[in-house]
Amino acid sequence: MRFYYLAFILLLISACSGKPANVGNSGSDIIAFGDSLTYGYGAQKAESYPAVLGTIIGREVVNLGVSGDTAQDGLERLSELDDYNPYMVLIEFGANDYMRKRPFDQTKQALSDIVDYVQQRGAIAVIVDTGGPGMGKYTDLMKDLAKEKKAVFVPGIMAGIFTDRSLKSDMIHPNAKGYEIVAKRIYKSIKPYIQ
Repeated sequence: MRFYYLAFILLLISACSGKPANVGNSGSDIIAFGDSLTYGYGAQKAESYPAVLGTIIGREVVNLGVSGDTAQDGLERLSELDDYNPYMVLIEFGANDYMRKRPFDQTKQALSDIVDYVQQRGAIAVIVDTGGPGMGKYTDLMKDLAKEKKAVFVPGIMAGIFTDRSLKSDMIHPNAKGYEIVAKRIYKSIKPYIQ
């Protein structure tokens, strides 16, 4: 009997260990923190992925996207989060780091520091992977970081969009239809943790 009790406790601990940090926190705001893909470059403000995601979940998603930002730029403006009471922060950086050939270790450290800051604020950290041609190393980094930090991982939001001209506003950014797909992909990953 004692063995079964111990086995049950170990199973319970194992199950709980897969849960993201800070689930069920007392925050109220869902914040999208990232670069031009978060900002919604190439579409109207109401067509950005945070706006569409807000419509899907029935509550505002704060858009703190800045076009051109690298992970280091994001790290340097983390204080913007202090104006809110974050429940969940969607962290989307990396594409500009890759395109500008920023030192990989610098990107890794900046993303790690951003996740730490978000979690220290008591919020759920969601690491959003851009995906796309040549970015496999960044996808692996984000996946590993999410596992290490107990953050939510959203894989390849731009998968298939990069190669479909009908979903893009220019050579890089989605159009309204593309951002709708991005929003739905993110929603699928965060749905279990939305209060």
